Amino acid sequence: MPGLADRLVQPEILDGLAEKDPRAIAARRDLVLVNRLMFQQAIMARLLGDHVASPPRRILEIGAGDGSFMLGVARRLAPRWPGVELTLLDRADLVTPERRAAFVELGWRAKAVTADIFDWFRAAGDVRFDAVTANLFLHHFADADLARLLSKLRPIAPVFVAAEPRRTGFAHSASRLLWAVGAGEVARHDAPASVRAGFRGSELSALWPTKSDRLHERGAGLFTHVFAASRAEDE
Repeated sequence: MPGLADRLVQPEILDGLAEKDPRAIAARRDLVLVNRLMFQQAIMARLLGDHVASPPRRILEIGAGDGSFMLGVARRLAPRWPGVELTLLDRADLVTPERRAAFVELGWRAKAVTADIFDWFRAAGDVRFDAVTANLFLHHFADADLARLLSKLRPIAPVFVAAEPRRTGFAHSASRLLWAVGAGEVARHDAPASVRAGFRGSELSALWPTKSDRLHERGAGLFTHVFAASRAEDE
């Protein structure tokens, strides 16, 4: 489709709204629906299961939002991955006590950290995780900032996995139909913008800081582009 050959990163409305703005609350509710329509939780659970060799102790999710997405992933993984300590990193404080309690019921412990991701890296020091995940987050960054982000992620965990919008004409056309499922104005604007900023081919692999790692990048389902990077075992 003309206009989708190259990534186009533009501001999304939700990113500029206050946490308690009614439009933001509606948009986050719509985002839950979008994740469901894209089968994102199942895709992420499969990604983690395929690329994390043994049950992890500590997982970091970047751009975690209110934690609802990762809760759905945890429900799929907790039976075989008990006792995970999950860090939910986002620049907005959205994780409720009820959501933390839902993780506890699964045998996981969730900790919310509110910070800009680059500020967090500067303050985090020598922090380490067994895996880092990102869902519908990387597409917010232009290539230069995204390459900088990926270079900072690599040292803190042996595995990084991401599920992002796939940049295709079909996905773009579908994103413009969210009105049909009752999505609000913010989601109807932001969804096509997300697709235009999404990925295809080996674009994320090209931005990863070293090509000596095991890199996997492909489409998943109808609308999702997945990426996984695993460090060599001897590092």
